[in-house]
Amino acid sequence: MKASKVAYKPVGLALGAASGMLAGAAFKQAWKMLGHDDDAPDATDQNRSWQEILLAAALQGAIFAVVKAAVDRGGATTVRRLTGTWPG
Repeated sequence: MKASKVAYKPVGLALGAASGMLAGAAFKQAWKMLGHDDDAPDATDQNRSWQEILLAAALQGAIFAVVKAAVDRGGATTVRRLTGTWPG
């Protein structure tokens, strides 16, 4: 395994945690902007419709994927600028 890949592991873990928190906050704001309750529905919430639960899950998944990709790409680009090698 390349040294740059090993060195990037802790950075990648920290970025993953940060991106999860950022995506969670973004999802909460998006859910509020759509005019729904402050909290997104849980899959087992019997007072919510299938449509609302599946919409929330799809929106949450899309936001998490975009934020994770942006943070991962930004982290890798920064590592390349600092070290001259791509961490992948």
